[in-house]
Amino acid sequence: MSRSLDAHDRLQQLEKIIGTPAEHLGLTELLTETLRRLREAMGVDTATVLRYQANGRQLVAFAAAGIEEEVHQGVQVPMGSGFAGRVALERAPVILDHVDESTVVNSLLWERGLRSMLGVPMIAGNELVGVLHIGSVTTRQFGEPEVATMQLLADRLAMAVQVEALEENRTATMALQRSLLPSSLPEVPGLAFGARYVPGAETGLGGDWYDLFALPGDRLGVVMGDVSGHGLDAAVIMGRLRSALRAYALDCESPAEVLAKLDRKANHFEHGAMATVAYGIIGPSREALTLSLAGHLPPVLALPGEAGRLVDAPPDPPIGLTIGVPERRTTVVGLPPEGVLVFYTDGLVERRDQPVDVGMDLLAATVRAGEPERVCAQTMAAMIGSRAAQDDVALLAIQRRSVPAGG
Repeated sequence: MSRSLDAHDRLQQLEKIIGTPAEHLGLTELLTETLRRLREAMGVDTATVLRYQANGRQLVAFAAAGIEEEVHQGVQVPMGSGFAGRVALERAPVILDHVDESTVVNSLLWERGLRSMLGVPMIAGNELVGVLHIGSVTTRQFGEPEVATMQLLADRLAMAVQVEALEENRTATMALQRSLLPSSLPEVPGLAFGARYVPGAETGLGGDWYDLFALPGDRLGVVMGDVSGHGLDAAVIMGRLRSALRAYALDCESPAEVLAKLDRKANHFEHGAMATVAYGIIGPSREALTLSLAGHLPPVLALPGEAGRLVDAPPDPPIGLTIGVPERRTTVVGLPPEGVLVFYTDGLVERRDQPVDVGMDLLAATVRAGEPERVCAQTMAAMIGSRAAQDDVALLAIQRRSVPAGG
């Protein structure tokens, strides 16, 4: 009976600590107010939330009440180090009855005279979100009731932090993606363009991109790329690869050489990242495109009055997966007047229930020469239709005009 009453009391205490959140409060303000209430309810002097950063394997002070300097000074605790690092590593509560440099990494805590501390992991599902800890300047014997209350609160806060983190990630990814994709397609004499980008319904925004840029000598660089993974990390890598490729394109005449440099850069600086890239250069006559494929699917070429066909270009290794210096090749693709060349990412042609080759063949049969925007609309209607795309889709159609603009 008493055990049931204890659980009921803990829930009441938890509701008192959490209270009714004000709708106008952001996550940081909400956590700070919750930590202030936690101090009062538990009769302690400090309460802190440290957020886990997986890419650096460290905890960073995110909200605090009692020693706000932890946040202001950007306190960081490596995973497994000291008190909070141990809580995170073991994913289990830790109680300290001795606080000094031998048990705590953050010097602010022992400099303020803390004698006792209790920390619990913040876990949402199976994901470590952070650490919640409290401290007292008087000796305290934290027992099972305090541990249970803290863990209940940590579970609640972990969900709030995770939801906010997912929204932050999505917002940042969308902003980055918008800034890196062309806001408008260029006006190039002798050429016309159409494009689409649609994030995956299941995977969200990722690392797909397309690019068109002017090169010296009245040439045009054409890029279609796909970084493995999704979310902000993939978009950030995509942005770095995009910028590097543009820089290499200014110094190298050959698309194969550009991709070789990009591969070397990725292997050195982007450990574990992988991307497929198609890069081509259209010359000043607009009669041909010189193309190199780094693991990317071949474009489709459609001539007036004919069915589309997959370009016969050899695929070389993807970016970021190679050891040594692989041979990278180029293929010259003719662009007859009014012909259309369609680049795409695998989200357009891949389906769980069919081989990718089936989707590629369907795409080739779908594409017909015509105005590029109409080609994109017809292609999306045939390949995506009313179904939400499972993965990101990037699509770029290029048409050679019979008479150059102004001609």
